[in-house]
Amino acid sequence: MLPGSNHFVRAVIYILLAILLFDLQGVIIKYLGDRYAVQQLASFRNIFGLIPSLLVLFLSREWHSAGRLLKIRQWRLGLLRGLSIATAQFCFYLSITRMELATATTLTYISPVLITMLSVPILKHHVGLWRWLAVFIGFIGVLMIMGPGTEMFTLYSLLPVAASLGYSLSTVCARLFDDHVPTALINMYASVGALSGSLLILFCTTGYQGVDSAGDWLLLVTMGLVGGFAVLGLISAYRLARPASLSPYEYFGIPFAFILGWLFFDEAPFERLIPGVFLIVAGGMLIAWREHKKRIDSAPVIAE
Repeated sequence: MLPGSNHFVRAVIYILLAILLFDLQGVIIKYLGDRYAVQQLASFRNIFGLIPSLLVLFLSREWHSAGRLLKIRQWRLGLLRGLSIATAQFCFYLSITRMELATATTLTYISPVLITMLSVPILKHHVGLWRWLAVFIGFIGVLMIMGPGTEMFTLYSLLPVAASLGYSLSTVCARLFDDHVPTALINMYASVGALSGSLLILFCTTGYQGVDSAGDWLLLVTMGLVGGFAVLGLISAYRLARPASLSPYEYFGIPFAFILGWLFFDEAPFERLIPGVFLIVAGGMLIAWREHKKRIDSAPVIAE
């Protein structure tokens, strides 16, 4: 797919909108985090996030052509991916209530590095020298932002990386499903698993707390819908273009989070993010470049 094609332009628009929606979801969580436990926020996110997931499923041509199946052979894996997402949500939501929005968001962008590492034991992929170099560069960037051994470092600094690990695990495990299983159905199983996991975490820890006002209800519904439609945007984007071509655009989430954090919470963590953020982006871009080059090198030669 050529970068100049209409499909690619649409894919870029979808992924930028999705990343912006994810960051707006983070703003709502950070705002509500002073009054409600993050376990409860995650539960509401997954309850109302089911609406876009159902929409994706019922609009999926792939699902309809497959006979509208609901039960899949690897249903346990589908639900376990959801539990991984629920754990990641808890870690990330807690981190953005205790850290600057841009700092917590930036640390989650270690995910391309973690996906590369997890693909070795789970998918039996071979990772060459360049991608291991990218892993090293990315982790150096994370350590520079976390600042272990300095007064900036707290245990909360580990939470975004733990969240990224959970999200990365769910991404890698998505490759283990049978090829005939529709993507929308895999997403639905993950949504149900995430909802079950978040409710389990909620009732095993803090329990349910009543919502104070109609305004808070509106924000909770908006949070779930925004997060759900963000996932829809990602799915739509990656169905139109190759991941290696789109992954660089995901890093727009960092300036988006910085601007939103500054606008809503008067945060401007320049000193903490620089220069570590550049190394995280460099590691991810290096992985994307190697993936793109690998596809080009493995493509069949067509004689003219």
